[in-house]
Amino acid sequence: MSIILPIEISTTDTSKVHSIKALLDSGAMGNFINKDFVCTKGISTRNISCPILVFNVDGFPNKAGQISEVVDIVLCYKTHSERMLLTVSSLGKQSMILSYTWLKDHNPEVNWQAGEVQMN
Repeated sequence: MSIILPIEISTTDTSKVHSIKALLDSGAMGNFINKDFVCTKGISTRNISCPILVFNVDGFPNKAGQISEVVDIVLCYKTHSERMLLTVSSLGKQSMILSYTWLKDHNPEVNWQAGEVQMN
């Protein structure tokens, strides 16, 4: 089961605000933003010094290749806001993925039946 959150992000360099939908995914091990979304919105990226190899569940390298960029943003959800780095990757239909580490760090109250999240 998954929940999609309506999020606003603002870039740290231009402060431009974008609305985006984020998938909460307790199985993901990183926080990601879709490369197509970043390109379409003209969001500035930074190269990372050591690119990250991406493998599919079957052990084969992902066809989108390695992760080599991050974006520096301020994420806002309801009354919660935080500055964070998101790795840029091809995510298919998803615009953003917030991972297990994000869920663990924030420990939000999740109502799976209603599809709602309350920040503690």
